[in-house]
This record gives sequence, C-alpha cells and structure tokens, in this order.
Amino acid sequence: MNKKRALISVFNKDGIVELAKSLINNFNFEIISTGGSRETLKSAGINCEKISTLTDYPEMLDGRVKTLHPKIHGAILADRSNKEHMKTLKEHNIQPIDLVIVNLYPFREVASIKNSTLDRLIENIDIGGAALIRSAAKNYHHVTVVCSNEDYEELLEDMDKNDGKTSMKFRKKLAAKAFEHTHTYDNIVYQTLLNRFDLAYTPESFKIELTKVDDLRYGENPHQSAGLYNYSDAPKDELAFEVLQGKELSYNNLIDVTSALKVIDEFNNIPAACIIKHCNPCGVAIGKTHLEAFKKALSADPISSFGGIVGINGLIDADLADIMTSVFLEVIVANKFSDEARLIFNKKKNLRLIEVPEEVNLISNHIIKQIAGGVLIQNADNKMITQKDFNIVTKKKPSEAELDDLLFAWKVVKHINSNAIVVAKNGQTLGIGCGQTSRIGSMEIALRQACDEAKDAVVASDGFIPAIDNIQAAVQAKISSIIQPGGSIKDKEVIATADKYNLSMVFTGIRHFKH
Repeated sequence: MNKKRALISVFNKDGIVELAKSLINNFNFEIISTGGSRETLKSAGINCEKISTLTDYPEMLDGRVKTLHPKIHGAILADRSNKEHMKTLKEHNIQPIDLVIVNLYPFREVASIKNSTLDRLIENIDIGGAALIRSAAKNYHHVTVVCSNEDYEELLEDMDKNDGKTSMKFRKKLAAKAFEHTHTYDNIVYQTLLNRFDLAYTPESFKIELTKVDDLRYGENPHQSAGLYNYSDAPKDELAFEVLQGKELSYNNLIDVTSALKVIDEFNNIPAACIIKHCNPCGVAIGKTHLEAFKKALSADPISSFGGIVGINGLIDADLADIMTSVFLEVIVANKFSDEARLIFNKKKNLRLIEVPEEVNLISNHIIKQIAGGVLIQNADNKMITQKDFNIVTKKKPSEAELDDLLFAWKVVKHINSNAIVVAKNGQTLGIGCGQTSRIGSMEIALRQACDEAKDAVVASDGFIPAIDNIQAAVQAKISSIIQPGGSIKDKEVIATADKYNLSMVFTGIRHFKH
C-alpha cells in the first residue's frame, strides 16, 4: 500500500520540523519538499524527496520555478473519485499528494519596511506557493491544505481522531482559510504596487479585511465603543509598534500617535520633534540633535503642549528624557528609547512610551471616510516636493535660509486641518492656525501666536491665498516669504501685492487640504 504524501514548502519554518516528524512517525507519511524547506528538514535528520526528482526538472530562475509542473499540480488536483483522473495519473506515473503545507513569501513584511526596493518587493511576490495553496483548497474533498503554522497542532489532533486522515469538516475549514489567505495576500500586493507605481486609481470594488487585536476602553468619547484592528494576514495580535510602559492607549491616543508619526516621517536623516494636540501639531521643529529639536518644538507653544503626544524620529536618551519628564505629556513615541531613558520615564507610571522601528513604512495607500449612504475612498496625500519644485513668482527671491524654512513649513502644513497656516523660522514652527472657516482667520491666529518672532519668518498656506488681506497681514507681522499652492483667480493681484511690499513668494502647484 502506498504511503500518504505531504508536500512541504514554507518560508516561515517555525514548527515545521516537529510537524514533519509527527507526520512520518505517527501517520506514515512521505515528505516531498523544496529548496530551503528541504534543507531545514534534512538538517534535522528528516528524509524528504526533492521536488526536482518528481518533475525531472531542476529548480530554476533563482527559485521562481520549482513546483509549477503537471506532476505536482496533477498530484494535488486529481479527483480521487473520478476514474479518468486516476487513470491519467497512472499513465503519467503521478502519485497523489494528500497534504499540502505551504506558507508564502513575506510580501507584507517586506512592504512595511520603509526602504524596501521595488525589485525586492517583486521577488517577494509568491507565485508557486499561492498556486499550490489554491490547487489544494480547490480539491478539499481529497486534499488537506495548511497555510499557517497556527494550524499545525489542530491538524495533528484531527488526524489522530480520524485514523491518520483528516475530517471533511476540517478540510473545508482549511480550504476556506486558504482562499481567504491568498485573497488577502493578493490584495496587499495590489495595494502596495498601486502606491509604488504611483497610480492614481480607485478600483471598482474595494475590500478591507481586518482582525480585532483588542477592545478599547471607549472611542472618542466615553459613550462610544471602539476596537483596535489589524490587517488580517498580519501575525496575530501584532502591530507595527510596541507599548513599553504606561496606561492603556485610548482611541484618541492612537489617532494622535499616528499624526505625530506622519509629521516626523517628513524629516528623513535630520533630528525632528513634533507635539500633537487633537490631531494637529502645536509645535514642530528640527535641530542638530533630538534634544534641540524637542526644546524648539516645546517652546513653539508650551501652553498647548500640556498633555500632548510627542513624536521623535530617532533615539530618546537620558538627557532628552530628563527634559520630557519636566512636562506633563500623555504619550511619547520614538524609534528607540535608551535603557537610561526608560529608567527615568519609569518614574511616571501613567506615561505611555511607544517604540516604532525606523523601518516601519508609514505611507498610507488610501483614505476612507463614511458619508451619508456610502463611503468615500481617495488616494492618500503622499505627495512630496523639494526646492527644485518651487516656482518663485515674485521679483524678490528667497534667501537660502528662507528656502529651507519654506520647505520645512510646507512639510508641516500638509498635516494640519484646513484652512491651515504655519509660521516658521530656523526649522521651528512659531505659530499654527488650523481648522478655521476663513484663511485670514487661520493667518491671524498663526501670526498672533508667533508675535514678535514673526519678523523675517516664513508663512506656509495649505491652499491658495484668495485675497490680498492675507498678504497685508503677513506684511504687518514683518513676514519675509510665503509658500502656497497658487491657482487663485486673484493670483496676479496677490503677487503684485507681495512685490509692492518686497515679499518673496513661492508657488508649489499642489495643495494639501486636510478635512
């Protein structure tokens, strides 16, 4: 009597050696395996047959082609109750495969790494593995498919109860899970490539699959319930960040933390600090060190910073921790905390510390909002510009220092609710006007916050400046330069007014409305 056969091809090899040993010793299985999986099993003393021995073809194209062969898929897809199918297998000397244990290349994990190249992403799109999973799931009447090591224990338990076979109920469950897994995998590839190819595309159907990680105490307000969810194919209960200490994170905390991360992510390779209140920055700064950046961000608006959420795009050391503990803060999020800093923060038991690895990709693909009777979906505002994109429209040209501040202010204004105005100088926000129903209202708030420090500072506006009253307010505050999208029917009048008062002005050609 022929032994039952299991095909093993896994990227995540956790638990695979123990499973293979159980299949051989307890249920009389033969093992067929591919490259890396076979090496892992062999090194554990497990005898397994090469795929290439069955197919008479070597693994080729750097491993892109291993299992894509009739002798493999025929062995999986054959309907054992169909005499013609079984006759075909016999004619071609194909022995059925009863169990397929496959998990896929870690595309999502690679995609989450900020600096992953497109070539690396493409190499982590699993073709053969996905085909094996789908073939086995399609033939669930006769074949068992396992695509997660979380199911290894239940597989062995089910086989133990059923004389070395699996039950139909269990095979159905695994088949459905397999199609869910490949669907989610393909959707992540699709969404990632849309972003990497910079395709402004809204699909005919849009699917989001989420798994609950935890219930939250409440939502925005105590009478609202809320939960924290993750993408379905992420490791169970695992998020991109780690909470190191403090009270349970609230719904509002998590939103503010995300806002802080997105702001500091604008500043690669330069120390940056951001303080968030109610989703809006109240202080943002860059500096030679993170300590300098935080001091500048805090001094930008010390009153609003009370109870704020702080983001730091690097390591928090003991010196920075000492300064931070002198201020009441709700949450601090950073790429890393030193051991000395952890000891200092430990004295404030309720303060939440969140560590987010530097390689985590914070770029979103889509923004989704509910409206009456439906849902709006748009591409996320991931547009970045450099000074090379600046269109200087006035007679006076910005100085090098002003150009640096204009770009800094533009990066910040992108993350403030419209109408948004930012006053900045020397890599520091001095005043922020947000969420007003008129642009002049936001301008007046930002300039009033900046007060005398507005002299020779710059202004960024998230939308075009619609009237000369904004320019006149900037002139009165002694602002030296303005950056805005342009595009108003009054652009000529606005530019002429700037020229009249010897202001420099830059148009970006894009706007950053945030509602």
